[in-house]
Amino acid sequence: MLSNTFDNEIVRDFAELMSLAEAPVARADDIVRNLGRIYNNVFERDLTRYARADWKDLAPVVMAEMFILRTRIRDRIAEWHTLGLMTREAQHAARDTLRVLRYASDLSGEAHWNHVFGTPTDAPQRAFSEVSFNTFVHPAFDTGHPIAFRSGDVVLVRGTRTNSAAIARIGDVDSQFSHTAIVYVDDAGRSVLVEALIEDGAVITPLKEALDHGIARAMLFRHRDAELAARAAKLIHDHVKRSLDAGSPILYDFSMQLGPSNRLFCSKLVRIAFEDASEGRLRLPAFPTRFNASNAAFYNSIGVTADVSFAPGDLEIEPSLDLVAEWQDYRYTAQIRHQDLIMTKLFEWMEVHGWRFREDTSIRLIAWLGRLSTRLSRRVQDLVASLFARIPPHMPRRTIATIVMLEKTAQPLLTELQHKDRVRIATDGQPLHPREVFDYLEDVRWRGRGQVGYLIAPRKWRRAVARSG
Repeated sequence: MLSNTFDNEIVRDFAELMSLAEAPVARADDIVRNLGRIYNNVFERDLTRYARADWKDLAPVVMAEMFILRTRIRDRIAEWHTLGLMTREAQHAARDTLRVLRYASDLSGEAHWNHVFGTPTDAPQRAFSEVSFNTFVHPAFDTGHPIAFRSGDVVLVRGTRTNSAAIARIGDVDSQFSHTAIVYVDDAGRSVLVEALIEDGAVITPLKEALDHGIARAMLFRHRDAELAARAAKLIHDHVKRSLDAGSPILYDFSMQLGPSNRLFCSKLVRIAFEDASEGRLRLPAFPTRFNASNAAFYNSIGVTADVSFAPGDLEIEPSLDLVAEWQDYRYTAQIRHQDLIMTKLFEWMEVHGWRFREDTSIRLIAWLGRLSTRLSRRVQDLVASLFARIPPHMPRRTIATIVMLEKTAQPLLTELQHKDRVRIATDGQPLHPREVFDYLEDVRWRGRGQVGYLIAPRKWRRAVARSG
């Protein structure tokens, strides 16, 4: 039975958080302060205060209230933007707060599911299907029926691969999403997803098939002008279809440049759709991602040459689009949370401490085989795919090498964190807190004496460690 003390505490906490989300603001500093208080309240929460049975019983309520709180914050972004208050600091505060609230919701969902972890052989759940509180719909769009997709809807998703975690963390913001695409519904009612994939470039995929494909979390957005959205979807669908029909698919653009180009990356495809449909009046995103110069070596190694770009996660706070729904597969939310935290630290070590990836002979060989495989049969490519996703013909050798080094550095850390998490759940009934994950990763960095996987500290740092014994 749920304890009244726990119940009352949760109700009181949510009331306090909602009051902060709804508080009037006059300056950007007000937004930063209020959202910062929400973030700290949630992040610093001691999970051991709650009995496992209480948390499991109340998890659906917690998840629903967390979603309502997120929608309230997100709904206010358009208001704050109109008032000219969405400074860079306010943008970061909004992103950080939405992220920590989503992690808190995930933890509750995992408890409700008895911490069942997904495996590569498990059947996928279709995104936006309703299975035990997986889907939450914004009250303004909740009809009580399954979600009806419209032409021009924008889907934002997160996969379970290491490179998905890296994309989500790329640039100067920490996001939880790695890919975006636009829905097109033809005159016969057939729904497809128009998207740009690293492996295949711009493609058109049946919507149901796309939503069944290795997704751990997703968001659905909708433009308020249905005609504009439908026109955007048709324009980009027809453009991509012409290229496919001609046998000249549009290649993936690793540069992340937003200027004119005959190549596309996922977010740029969505941007061009709305820009063309609006005759240049709507250019996504309102709040773009910036790439830190301190990590230029890494960005160059993966082919990114842009200083400012449109990362998938920028959609989360895009004021021109309304949030319709969120979905998550609680079998995989712990995994992608750990991947996020790992990437946050790896990027911090590169940007703040000057660590860099260093190739060895095995990496050079794998990268060479990867480049060679693009000229060979699909069967050979599939064999190479046991190490990484199928490689597009135009991916540079250096990019292949960096992706492999990132995977081989992050995966052992993930395996160890997953083991620690399972042990903690079995003994204490609670998962690892993100603070504990960060502490573990910092301990790994210091114990590594200047090397973690293929990530190497500056020579000066390694010499100092060697002298200290």
